[in-house]
Amino acid sequence: MNFKKPKAIYMQIADYICESILAAELKGGDRIQSVREMAAQVEVNPNTVARTFTYLQEKEIIFNKRGVGYFVAEDALEKTKVLKKAAFIKQFLPEVFKLMELLGISFEDLKKLREGEVIR
Repeated sequence: MNFKKPKAIYMQIADYICESILAAELKGGDRIQSVREMAAQVEVNPNTVARTFTYLQEKEIIFNKRGVGYFVAEDALEKTKVLKKAAFIKQFLPEVFKLMELLGISFEDLKKLREGEVIR
């Protein structure tokens, strides 16, 4: 894991888990690593991973079976999409729209780009 400074480490770990859910690497009902296992894997303090798991539990993306471990919620894919869409709209789109306006890029241009056309 390559940590980026402007974002809290626990949120970067949450992003990693959410991306695994979105990519279908983790599915509803799957057991995820323990706090200690995850901490060792990403080389952070277990308290940081515990904070990540608390955050994801609050968002109802994972849940804890006491004495057994953490699991991906059955509806985690849908909840993750909602969470990530909201973050995308809030964090990235304002800058994208600003640059599009400054550079004169229209939505039609984006459509053409997606279809493989070159715009000038």
